[in-house]
Amino acid sequence: MLPIIAIVGRPNVGKSTLFNRLTKTKNAITGKLPGLTRDRQYGVGKIGEKPYIVIDTGGFTTAKEGIELLMNEQVQLAMQEANAILFVTDARTGLTPVDQKIAANLRKLNKTIYLTANKVDGLDVDEALTDFYQLGFTVYPIAAEHNFGITALTDAMLSQLPVAEPSAETDRIKVAFIGRPNVGKSTLINRILGENRVLTYNAPGTTRDSIFINFDRQQHQYTLIDTAGIRRRVKITDEFEKFSVVKALQAIEQAQVVVVILDAAEDITDQDLKLIGFVIDCGKALVIAVNKWDGLDNYKRNIWREELPWRLAFADFIKVHFISALHGTGVGNLFTSINRAYRAAYKIIATAKVNKLLEQITANNPPPLARGKFIKLRYAHIGGHAPPVIIIHGARAKSTPANYRKYLINSFREKLNLFGTPLIVEFKDEK
Repeated sequence: MLPIIAIVGRPNVGKSTLFNRLTKTKNAITGKLPGLTRDRQYGVGKIGEKPYIVIDTGGFTTAKEGIELLMNEQVQLAMQEANAILFVTDARTGLTPVDQKIAANLRKLNKTIYLTANKVDGLDVDEALTDFYQLGFTVYPIAAEHNFGITALTDAMLSQLPVAEPSAETDRIKVAFIGRPNVGKSTLINRILGENRVLTYNAPGTTRDSIFINFDRQQHQYTLIDTAGIRRRVKITDEFEKFSVVKALQAIEQAQVVVVILDAAEDITDQDLKLIGFVIDCGKALVIAVNKWDGLDNYKRNIWREELPWRLAFADFIKVHFISALHGTGVGNLFTSINRAYRAAYKIIATAKVNKLLEQITANNPPPLARGKFIKLRYAHIGGHAPPVIIIHGARAKSTPANYRKYLINSFREKLNLFGTPLIVEFKDEK
């Protein structure tokens, strides 16, 4: 096991900036607005030969209800997991009553605490640290944004943490869960994991950052990515949401399979279709989950079943599941389609097989004429994976009309079992 370091503190003290510094990534969203982070965010760092896991947390508050209370519970879970705790304070604003309350809670944990006074750049350091000494911890002055004091802090931490070499990394299937706000993405991930790993709340916009969670199931290994809700650009006015949408779109780019979640309690929207189209344009393997299915009567279910096929005619290669994330109905079946879509996207196909199929497909339905001349599709080969690309060469191949291209794509998809992934067929004229 790698040693685990949890970063805690009140909002807007620079926890996410320190997380990015310790993991040498930009995975945690940062900005001048307090409360950008809400869930636990995990990352891996390494100093020399000493690797470790870092947990970024939402800002700890004194709230006793609402979403802030749920955020505090996530902070408590992170502290329980950790071997050591980085307690981040703000040297510019000085010691606050909330800092004192956090310190009192930390003393009860019987864990190694590292108190950091962040944002000391431009300050008289000795004077800035004076009040923090009364908390009873060794104080480390840092400026996370400018990488000041980080080396001294990590040296002190790693000298006392258990050392463990990381196990050999296996290839994990990265699965991103996306959809409009409040469709149940976090609830679905918690159902899959069997625990309240990500924060859920009955309001859109609860998730702001993209959360990466490793998960093993039936000898398959996954990284589940929870994302913020994505809605129409013209409706995004909140600065938090601008950060969140960027992170969600980045998560799609990083994923190998994307699960688009639709809300059965509402009609399928143009925004849903645009999201699906965006994922296809990105070349990602794809599964669709219609959530909150348990809450529908038979009349509404029949409307969905009738409307969905023609609304998704452009994406008829995608498997649709009707589920209830809250009650678990149909959730386990998602992984059958996730695995199938992943295998299709990365399938190794021999050139000889593609050529034989091309011969059979064109024999069953020969290409039409182009400007009075025959199109002759002579041979094909694989041009890439994720998504699969088939390149066809021939005389006047680029003149192949759209309806025949669609026929070729559908035929190759069926013969090669390439369901759940976009399939690209390119045409090159012989010289």
